[in-house]
Amino acid sequence: MVTDTPEVKRVRQPFFTKLYTGTGAFDIVGKRKRWYVIFGLLMLICLSSIIFRGFNLGIEFEGGTKVQVPAHNSAGAITTEQVSDVFGETLGREPASVQQVGTGESSSIQVKSETLNAGEIRKLNLALVAKLNPQTPDGRTGPNVISDSLVSGSWGSEISQQALIALAVFLVLVTIFLAAYFERWMAVAALAALIHDVVITSGIYSIVGFEVTPATVIGLLTILGFSLYDTVVVFDKVKENTRGLLGLTRRTYGEAANLALNQTLMRSINTSLIALLPVMGLLVVGVGLLGVGTLKDLALVQLAGMAIGALSSIFLATPILVDLKMREPKYKQQAARVLARRESLARKAAERDATTADAVVAGEEPELDLTDDATLDAELRQEKAMAAASSVPARNPKSADAKRARPGGKAAARPTGKRRR
Repeated sequence: MVTDTPEVKRVRQPFFTKLYTGTGAFDIVGKRKRWYVIFGLLMLICLSSIIFRGFNLGIEFEGGTKVQVPAHNSAGAITTEQVSDVFGETLGREPASVQQVGTGESSSIQVKSETLNAGEIRKLNLALVAKLNPQTPDGRTGPNVISDSLVSGSWGSEISQQALIALAVFLVLVTIFLAAYFERWMAVAALAALIHDVVITSGIYSIVGFEVTPATVIGLLTILGFSLYDTVVVFDKVKENTRGLLGLTRRTYGEAANLALNQTLMRSINTSLIALLPVMGLLVVGVGLLGVGTLKDLALVQLAGMAIGALSSIFLATPILVDLKMREPKYKQQAARVLARRESLARKAAERDATTADAVVAGEEPELDLTDDATLDAELRQEKAMAAASSVPARNPKSADAKRARPGGKAAARPTGKRRR
């Protein structure tokens, strides 16, 4: 009589369960060529836009004239379209930018354009008063309520120069720290991801045409720390997982690094979301409620940079590290030993299955070979000991020696104060 044996089905874990447990279910490092192609294309597009299209530089970098007009008159609110139309009709050209600043009665409309001479400024002020008649919250009207200022392009150049110096100093100090705390390849991988973040963020500004202001440059410097923070967290887990790896044959360096990525993946996502939410709130408040250009410029660059930095720390930094480490002969040899051991286990498993089938047919008890299981258990214990070595305090040698010196290894009894009889 032939009976059907139930087929063992592999239980598929839900996506969020795998994400939360961090057991290495997502093969991020193994598919690193895919990420290289995606991020490489992004960098190519951004670099092409930066080189051939350039940036939409603000008035602080190119120089020009800034005119401030009250946003209310006796009839109600004055719109940016009305101010832009008056500017074009009066001077025969369009302004560089027109935006509303502030809220309520104290709000104003800020007009930025190329440098205007004194005659053009006076002509524009008279036209704005004649057609729009802006007034201040206390009811004053006339050309005096409109302010103008001349902005020199040298100020923005000085800001850019100081930012480049700060960036160079930052990169040097970060390289020294990462090389000292981790190792040189981790420093190289972190810097590669950091350069990627700067290029992609700058490329987004070039492609979309966002105006580059000093606030944009300051925001670009602030995202560098966030990008490195997430990368350092992942690298610290990689360092923990790969301690003593060369003496083991359970995982290769790439597999241990991929496990570290999975173990910190949920943390990276949570950290990025928590950091992005206030930046999005700043963007909404700055653009939708206050209409402040500085807040908008600062929030835009931070939003783009933080999102790109989170992606690069997961999909770029660790894969680059793995490729750099696998160039070393000792890690190549360790990977070869791992593959050889797996092939040996597969071959022995096939032989054992064949022997078991023959024994069952002959009605004999199959013999079990526990050598491989014992070796695997020993390596698991050694791997756990290596991973916990950095967090376990050292034993006190004095107390241990004193304990060994006593007969039987027992501690001496404490005096009770009673006299022996």
